[in-house]
Amino acid sequence: MRRKDREVTDFDKIIEIIDECPIIRIGMAAGNFPYIVPLNFSYTVDRENKKVSFYIHGAMAGRKYELLTANPYCSFEMDVNIKMDILPEHHDITTRYKSVMGEATVTAIEGEEKVRVIEDIILGRYKETKGFDYNKAMVERTAIFRLDVISMTGKANPLNGGPDV
Repeated sequence: MRRKDREVTDFDKIIEIIDECPIIRIGMAAGNFPYIVPLNFSYTVDRENKKVSFYIHGAMAGRKYELLTANPYCSFEMDVNIKMDILPEHHDITTRYKSVMGEATVTAIEGEEKVRVIEDIILGRYKETKGFDYNKAMVERTAIFRLDVISMTGKANPLNGGPDV
């Protein structure tokens, strides 16, 4: 990372950034060009082992589904609080942001675990969906993938100008 002064290395601070992000963008291998798609997501954290797993869902058809089932690796990126900040005293402009990016392995979730993930993890992330009586017939037509993080980095340029988020 070129700007070490903006690197966020504290695991708990990285989790705080993840928690603020509404969207994860995953990058998948698609021949000569990567295929990147923004998605809603949920996640779990194992703080003792400093492990994160993201959960995404979608149709069991289409380009995203085909690429995720063909290659068990992806990259990801998420960000929040992006804003331009004019610094007239320095004759400069900077961008304020918090972001996390990294690489993960991809595993399709099936059977009873799929139901548990939908009910406990996916619906549990957003306060609007807690206790939601979803259409259970959709489970068999919904793909759920777990992205187990292999590596990730955090970066921030918050309003106070440092990596403290």
